[in-house]
Amino acid sequence: MNWRIWLGLAITAVWILLGVAYISVNIGWVTFTRLPAEDLGNFLEGAFAPLAFLWLVIGYFLQQKELEHNTDALRSQAVAISRSAEQAVIQSENLAASEVHARQEAFLQIAQSVRGQLGSISGLLFISSQGTGGNGGVSPQEQAELFSAQGSGVDPEAFSRKLLTTHLALEDEQEQFDLFYGTEVRARHTNNFIFTFERLVRRAEAADTESIITDAVRASGHGFLYRVMKRHQRNAPEEWSDHTKTGTHINF
Repeated sequence: MNWRIWLGLAITAVWILLGVAYISVNIGWVTFTRLPAEDLGNFLEGAFAPLAFLWLVIGYFLQQKELEHNTDALRSQAVAISRSAEQAVIQSENLAASEVHARQEAFLQIAQSVRGQLGSISGLLFISSQGTGGNGGVSPQEQAELFSAQGSGVDPEAFSRKLLTTHLALEDEQEQFDLFYGTEVRARHTNNFIFTFERLVRRAEAADTESIITDAVRASGHGFLYRVMKRHQRNAPEEWSDHTKTGTHINF
């Protein structure tokens, strides 16, 4: 027990012994037992009032001590809750980072397939203008080598770079325009390329808040070809500049 309780019990015992001694010496037990009720009540009230006050004070200090313990316990709980909140924040940040990483991994896997798709579209556009059906500037052997590099995944941007080189070599602006929108077939391929690349960029923006992946996509061979195509798309007739009208499929 608390030392205050022991002190209170000791003082109470001494006080009762003193009261018993006082009655025995000064009053006598026979006389004490014959006192009127009101006198007996007044005596007991005066005798036990100090003890009541003593235990009131002891109870106050005990309660104060208990409140201090409760305060310390609450403070410890507050510290524990604060640490739990910090851990929750750290876990949330880790989960967010994991989610971003997962989105980026998923995008990179999708982007690999889309790059191959863009390579196929640019290959068909290149053959349409530079193959035997176009101006005949590219031999069948060279076409086969380009398609082999593009199809194997070694160089999915081979045709895009070829189109960029061809576009730069053409001095006449009309010939540059015809490279992408000279025929309905070329317009379909060009619009299909633009439509596919823009969807890829939107996925890149959603997966990368710092725009690092987006910048890499835009700075690729497909990205540079997309910019050239968009410039010529603005000058194309309405029926050839809209992919919803020309279609995004490849009609073999």
